[in-house]
Amino acid sequence: MLLSRSSLLTIAVVVVLATTGTALMAQPGHWGRTGWSGDSGWGHASARRAPSLEGRIEVARFRAEGAALDPSGPIAVGPMADEAGSSDPRINATFQAAVESKLLASGFVASPGGASTGPIAEVRVVRSEAAPAEEKRKPLSGQMSMGVSNYGTILGLGLRYDATKPRPALLSTRLETRIKDRSTGAVLWEGRAEIVTREGDNKWDDQAIADKLAKVLFEGFPGKTGEQTLKR
Repeated sequence: MLLSRSSLLTIAVVVVLATTGTALMAQPGHWGRTGWSGDSGWGHASARRAPSLEGRIEVARFRAEGAALDPSGPIAVGPMADEAGSSDPRINATFQAAVESKLLASGFVASPGGASTGPIAEVRVVRSEAAPAEEKRKPLSGQMSMGVSNYGTILGLGLRYDATKPRPALLSTRLETRIKDRSTGAVLWEGRAEIVTREGDNKWDDQAIADKLAKVLFEGFPGKTGEQTLKR
């Protein structure tokens, strides 16, 4: 069936509006019910409004019952060699330095090389993907319906233009610290602090994350006996 002149004019107007980013909303029909973008409705918009894990910090700390932990003597800081963590020496060194800075600020003094007294603080950094990067979306999406009346063919379009770029993955960084008695190997204190940041975010480079996690982890150190869990 040939389209009437008025129908052809309607199509032309819709195409012009779509290319300029203007949304023309029409009553959706049965054709293309899931839309050209493959989703129902405007799911991407609602997903972007969902609460984000970005920037959230969780902390858990435990001080052993009766632990002789006096933050006034020497302490050595090194990697948690018995368990897997980050394989990047630069990252490990950054987080170890952040932990040592907070321990020294709490009253400890740096243990000289080869020392045989004082506790040992072991540090580990674990990184993982908390949420994958968003998939690339089609900039133009919508629905289309067609019908026939006594006046000719009716074409209805509902279009949405989305120029936003997909966001990178969310990365989880967990700082773990375990303070042990040098002679017995008994754990005197341990804690972990974890933050979720956006990959490639200049605000959260390795140094910024290390400083933030170490600061939160050692607030009020050594704390009370037992476990404490905090969320920021």
